[in-house]
Amino acid sequence: MGRTRRPYPAEFREQMIALVRTGRTREELAREFEPSGQTIRNWVEQAAADRGERPGQLTSVEREELTRLRRELRRVKLEREILSRAAAWFARETGAIPSGSTGS
Repeated sequence: MGRTRRPYPAEFREQMIALVRTGRTREELAREFEPSGQTIRNWVEQAAADRGERPGQLTSVEREELTRLRRELRRVKLEREILSRAAAWFARETGAIPSGSTGS
């Protein structure tokens, strides 16, 4: 499994994006600083999407909302599954439905 590190500060990412816009190459910046050229490229492309220059790509705000909604959907599905199992258990305990096999 790959090594994980803390996210780079927003100010650092903004500086890298500004340096690329001034003409520095991603590879040059990757050699001088820690992030890879691909990481810097991702930052530049995301900044362009946030400015509306890449219409097919999600903005940072949209990505955050999508992440939040997916997390919420997982939680709601889990709650629904728990409630469904609890309802089935209570139904068996109260005799509303027969327990075990159907006998067929």
